[in-house]
Amino acid sequence: MTINAKPATRRAARLVALIALGALALTGCTTASTAPADRPSAAAPAATAAADSVAVHDAWIKAVDSGMTGAFGQLENTGTADVTVVSVSTEISHMVELHETVENEAGEMTMREVEDGFNIAAGDTLLLEPGANHIMLMGIEQPLVAGDVVSFTVLFSDDSTLTFEAPVKDYSGANENYEGAEHGDEHGEMDH
Repeated sequence: MTINAKPATRRAARLVALIALGALALTGCTTASTAPADRPSAAAPAATAAADSVAVHDAWIKAVDSGMTGAFGQLENTGTADVTVVSVSTEISHMVELHETVENEAGEMTMREVEDGFNIAAGDTLLLEPGANHIMLMGIEQPLVAGDVVSFTVLFSDDSTLTFEAPVKDYSGANENYEGAEHGDEHGEMDH
């Protein structure tokens, strides 16, 4: 009696192939990450720094002999998350503040320091204009004349920074009153 081993061999080969395919399919369903739960995976997207999401347009400073002046322009948030400007610095002024326009009890528009910074919503633009929100530079000892260029560094709430340059321009601006004794006593009104 002769035994035909070919059909049994084929069935065994098919069974081995099916088992191998099944194991391969199961391997494809598992994750390749071996990062511990307390460490983020390398594939996780990194958060974008606020400075990388903000573009400065049309920046300029009002010319002044000394004392104080304002810096203006547009800060555009091109990102998908809100950002907050917490401070601005420059080598030409030892005291730089973020100022906003508010109405006082007498119904007059006055300027005061923004203590929590300027928030810029995702996709929005913050306008810095004479008689409105602006960057206030105080304690200027050297004349700033039209044509000069001044460098600024913006600090955001996530500790990222953005540096930009602004030209000095001649401008006859609005007379502004400043709230608080430090502005009223030390600076009074300012034309910027």
